[in-house]
Amino acid sequence: MARIILERFLQEREETPPSKSVINSMLRDPSQIPDGVLANQVYQCIVNDCCYGPLVDCIKHAIGHEHEVLLRDLLLEKNLSFLDEDQLRAKGYDKTPDFILQVPVAVEGHIIHWIESKASFGDECSHHAYLHDQFWSYWNRFGPGLVIYWYGFIQELDCNRERGILLKACFPTDIVTLCHSVA
Repeated sequence: MARIILERFLQEREETPPSKSVINSMLRDPSQIPDGVLANQVYQCIVNDCCYGPLVDCIKHAIGHEHEVLLRDLLLEKNLSFLDEDQLRAKGYDKTPDFILQVPVAVEGHIIHWIESKASFGDECSHHAYLHDQFWSYWNRFGPGLVIYWYGFIQELDCNRERGILLKACFPTDIVTLCHSVA
């Protein structure tokens, strides 16, 4: 709503419609809005946005980080050697899963080279976006992998196992390494 009101306000002040980048800049920093009252109202809208506001973003980021730390601890507990996102970026990779296993493992008979942690529920819309934007890129670069949706997922979405993307709702308990099974 704030975007629409801001666009109309700027259109009334200028002869040409404002560019998307100008509007986005003002939404990121409402102090750029020439009208102080409108700037304050836009700021209040952004702060109080319970779905996409900065507070919600911080909470989502913190929860995601907590689950990545949990996954790291589980990998260490199982003595699995891995590289994390930061290590991979330092090596020049731009799109990286949360963890690359330095020695692949098998889970439920499927080879796993990488693991991605998702601190969310895997619904159809978000999963298809992740497949397109992330998972298939990881698959192309690193081979088959595992996605953990810590808050569950719609079972029918786990339909790419044979193509190399396995979905789980928790850390697997039946990991098989080259030498032996890790219980």
